[in-house]
Amino acid sequence: MVIITDIMADNGVIHVIDSVLLPPEEEERGSIVNIAVADGRFETLVAALQAADLAETLAGEGPFTVFAPTDEAFGKLPEGTVEALLNDIPALSDILLYHVVSGEVLAEDVVALEEAETLLGERVSIRVEEGNVYLNESMVIITDIMADNGVIHVIDSVLLPPEN
Repeated sequence: MVIITDIMADNGVIHVIDSVLLPPEEEERGSIVNIAVADGRFETLVAALQAADLAETLAGEGPFTVFAPTDEAFGKLPEGTVEALLNDIPALSDILLYHVVSGEVLAEDVVALEEAETLLGERVSIRVEEGNVYLNESMVIITDIMADNGVIHVIDSVLLPPEN
């Protein structure tokens, strides 16, 4: 409770309270997969992770950095691509692993990188152009969605690994 108000100082105002304020205990955020499920913009990604048997991995300890394409991003793929990938689990797994980097890489760290090695073992290029961050040709549209086991950065298109 505020018991004295408006004590003026040279650099601000003081209000006296009757007890000590303590920061809230850190809440559990949930795993990367739980956050993606709850968000609602990643239904295709979550379905793909489940089909490729990778959902449990990304719900694990981590930490991971996931560059997560939205449902809209998957919608940019040529018609029938998602369905074809759901029937080709090795190719689907490769694409999904190409969206994940080991460790927690926050936005402030991403912009300092020129590339990052994905869990697929392939590198994704990173560049900053006119204030936007791109992974290959995919633009990062939302950064630093924190999870208990890492971080999610939302991208506007699906990353496709280089063909070998």
